[in-house]
Amino acid sequence: MSQLLVELVQVAFLLLILLALIKPLGSFMARVYQGERTFLTPLVAPVENLLYRISGVRQDEEMGWQRYAWSMLLFNLVLFAGLFVLLLTQHLLPLNPQKLPPFTWQLALNTAVSFTTNTNWQNYSGEQAASYLTQMAGFGLHNFVSAATGMAIVIALIRGFSRRRSAAIGNFWVDLTRGTLYILLPLSLVAAILLVSQGVIQNLSPHRTVPLLQASRYSQQEPTAVRLPMGPVASQESIKLIGTNGGGFFNANSSHPFENPTPLSNGLEILLILLIPASLTYTFGVMVGNTRQGWALLGVMTFLLLLCFSVLQGAEQSGNPLIAKLGVVGGNMEGKELRFGMVASNLFTVTTTATSCGAVNSMHDSLTPIGGLIPLSLILLGEIVFGGVGSGLYTMLAFAIIAVFVSGLMIGRTPEYLGKKIELQEMWLSIITILAAGVMVLILSGIAMITPAAVASMANPGAHGLSEVLYAFASMANNNGSAFAGLDGNVPFYNLLGGLAMLLGRYLPAVAILAMAGSLAEKKYIPPSLGTLPTDKPAFAFWLTLVILIVGALTFFPALALGPIVEQLAMLG
Repeated sequence: MSQLLVELVQVAFLLLILLALIKPLGSFMARVYQGERTFLTPLVAPVENLLYRISGVRQDEEMGWQRYAWSMLLFNLVLFAGLFVLLLTQHLLPLNPQKLPPFTWQLALNTAVSFTTNTNWQNYSGEQAASYLTQMAGFGLHNFVSAATGMAIVIALIRGFSRRRSAAIGNFWVDLTRGTLYILLPLSLVAAILLVSQGVIQNLSPHRTVPLLQASRYSQQEPTAVRLPMGPVASQESIKLIGTNGGGFFNANSSHPFENPTPLSNGLEILLILLIPASLTYTFGVMVGNTRQGWALLGVMTFLLLLCFSVLQGAEQSGNPLIAKLGVVGGNMEGKELRFGMVASNLFTVTTTATSCGAVNSMHDSLTPIGGLIPLSLILLGEIVFGGVGSGLYTMLAFAIIAVFVSGLMIGRTPEYLGKKIELQEMWLSIITILAAGVMVLILSGIAMITPAAVASMANPGAHGLSEVLYAFASMANNNGSAFAGLDGNVPFYNLLGGLAMLLGRYLPAVAILAMAGSLAEKKYIPPSLGTLPTDKPAFAFWLTLVILIVGALTFFPALALGPIVEQLAMLG
């Protein structure tokens, strides 16, 4: 059996494990958000109730969408301010054995926005810039609550579909608390233990100087020792993946052997990234009373993921014809980890950009032009192929509403989705959800191309330089966090405009979704009839896939044509 076939079998096995976990985890999450008893209730409920008493939250008090949205925004604002101050004062605080200096105010602003919005865009090197206190109390805290915020928003939208003639969509504080205590914390604890078993480090030690077993000459000097970074990595790594955050403890992210040491840990990390976003589709089906609806959305997501993986694998396996002329065979291995191989690296690439994770185990900038087109396109589509925890599903539901509306126009019938009539307000809110980030990416990329300071940050000219800028703003506006190399993002232009992109890309769709949830909850339920479009059938799944691809092509094809497509043609020519 060839090596390629063995690796593809491993991919299939990984996806089968994911499919096996979706129903039990999805059912568990539905019970958590519906306030039902679970196997964790005896252990977690006392902590949950204590938090409510301390904060003055009443579990039975529900909110309208405006109050829910304001609670979410104010909570995130307070968290942002806390992290911003922490980054500016980390040199005065404990758990800083390397005596690292504070962040500059521009970098602190960008970083605080990044982690608050679940983007985790990093214009700094983690092991050289962030203290252990910053990593744990700053970044680690935000990894939990930003993920829990996204999950709370999609749960509010699901309630909008399931409720009838109701002015309330839940309680933000309760949803946030339950998502953190019952789902994210237990999963992160188990994942951290599994990662430690594979060799991911977990300590509070200062960086260690280790003597070389064999001296090597790099330049004029012959080093006899190397300095190894230390830190509480496993605990941060687990929530980074489960919460689709993506911020690496080290600059090399998940290609660093202390974050991702073995092929088994690599497969586990891919599984952790997909676990909650995939399972939320089943949670959706349970809460709306029709699990086939969730399976239909999962089918669309899985098909698009496998399609993108196939194109990426084909492009990288074909490699660069210019390099092939030099006698190099085996495809494009530049920027990929030999420990994992091409297939595992490509699967990690599509996984981290199909979700809003942004963790990387290979260098996206080293992909072939068409190979680089795939992660860029996945981000530009709003990361609805599983997507970020919560944000992926609510963006996919916005696409579903548009698909239902368009089909209704085609047959001359008022569109309905899950028993709720889709009208002008829902359409406008869906358009904002889908296109807000994309339009912002195009505008900011255009500004960057005519701004001397932004152009000076580009190490690569021509089409590839445009791809790097387009990828950077797409990653920030869609709250992904991964990047092409070759672009210096730690300059005022990208720190400030990038921060704006992350804020608008996160909160415009979030508020639009909550407004939609409020509108849907107030509508009456319309029983299905002979003229109702069945949205849990393969035909609708196929139609939804076409709508996603058409919207993406119409919005972004001109920009992609000037970047990776032109670069591919130049390479072949």
